[in-house]
Amino acid sequence: MSGFVYMKLKKVSDFEWEIPVEDGMNVPGRVFASEELIRDIEGESAARGIPSKEGTSEKFHSHQASLEQVRNVARLPGIIGASLAMPDVHQGYGFPIGGVAAFDLDEGVVSPGGVGFDINCGIRALSTDVDEKDFMAKRKEILHSIFRAVPSGVGRGRRGGVSKKELDEVLKLGSEWAVKKGFGVAEDLERCEESGKMAGANPEFVSDRAKSRGLGQLGTLGAGNHFLEIQKVEEIYDEKVAKKFGIEKGKIIVMIHCGSRGLGHQVASDYIKRFEEEYGVCEIDRELVSAPIGSKLGMEYLGAMACAVNFAFCNRQMIMHYVREQLRYYFPNSSVDLIYDVCHNIAKVEEHIVDGEKKKVLVMRKGATRSFGPGRVEVPEVYRKVGQPVIIPGSMGTSSYILAGTKKAMEISFGSTAHGAGRVMSRHEAWDKFSEKGVIEELKSKDIEFEAGSKKGIVEEAPGVYKDVDEVVRVSDELGIGKLVAKLKPLAVMKG
Repeated sequence: MSGFVYMKLKKVSDFEWEIPVEDGMNVPGRVFASEELIRDIEGESAARGIPSKEGTSEKFHSHQASLEQVRNVARLPGIIGASLAMPDVHQGYGFPIGGVAAFDLDEGVVSPGGVGFDINCGIRALSTDVDEKDFMAKRKEILHSIFRAVPSGVGRGRRGGVSKKELDEVLKLGSEWAVKKGFGVAEDLERCEESGKMAGANPEFVSDRAKSRGLGQLGTLGAGNHFLEIQKVEEIYDEKVAKKFGIEKGKIIVMIHCGSRGLGHQVASDYIKRFEEEYGVCEIDRELVSAPIGSKLGMEYLGAMACAVNFAFCNRQMIMHYVREQLRYYFPNSSVDLIYDVCHNIAKVEEHIVDGEKKKVLVMRKGATRSFGPGRVEVPEVYRKVGQPVIIPGSMGTSSYILAGTKKAMEISFGSTAHGAGRVMSRHEAWDKFSEKGVIEELKSKDIEFEAGSKKGIVEEAPGVYKDVDEVVRVSDELGIGKLVAKLKPLAVMKG
């Protein structure tokens, strides 16, 4: 990464801030945030362990460092419009988490750092017709049953798993493979981004090491910030859209947040190494090593990335199946329907308006959610008149939200918005500030049932390490890159 330079942002509007073009930038940086969310950005004095005025090394994620990453992305060849940062932006690998950028297909590049290690980390939300009071009467038993049915934790797999031949089919077919094997119904595929199967996947571009790490991990939650949360619909902001999404006040909703496990991580590691061997260390930032989109290596990465995307889709599909089984054990004949499944870490070719004309571009979203508005053909037909569902989860003890995609998002953010609350401190600092006992006591005080695969997951994902999700969502709604539909309150949480 280039040397740290303090940046003063230029305010464009109440929720838009700009890093002007300078120092090799091809486009400006654009940050979507409120005064509250921007305050710590303006006040930071250190990045990535660079000494502060007191000569000490900061342990937390520096948001000034995330701005430096926004600026560095703006230097990449072929970038279009602006290097964007969503309201939940924080420091990541290469791109900031919450970073979005679009690239010209002929002149642009693709970078594994623009997608991330957990390829297609994403989230799906399930609606049910189960009343809160009925669920609460059996809450502890239900959560424990799901905890036993869905393995979680670092490296945790599932007995049996799939064969190497079947794994290649999973990499090509995604959720479709799971549905064919009885893990769901055809209607599920209609309510997934990319219909649960990204085109262009080629298992030949995935290393044996990556495949071996994926064997046994389908239908498992993993660790880190992954979770399974049971919530109630606490408030409806738009009755018409909520009805279209199948959301009803007082009913139970389930969110599943996970990704491509070890397979996706290995794909990223493999191609970062190959990119460096082919193109050398990136002078802008080593973490932004990239290849021309149309190059042989660039296309191989995209083919391997699509495989990891499909693995993650299949993983969430299978977890949803196990959740359905458990809920229907306790509530026979209950409806448990997929609202939507969205990706957080992905690169894909999309059509957007650029300089007044329709243009196909490669959009990389890193810790950002697609927010396509009404009329887009990519939005499932059932939602096309109102825009796709946008799912923004809270932080283990705080509210989550469901929004709808907007035409404004198509105009200013390449159809993107925030994907969650966004961290304000590193996992290392979380251990300095929080304890397992303290986090559990906090959750109990909020009447939230809790199970975790490890102590590490409890401490490092404490609610206090994240931004105010209410403010993140407010910015998305008032800026217009996501329209509020419903607010959800956590009742039971399962962490990896």
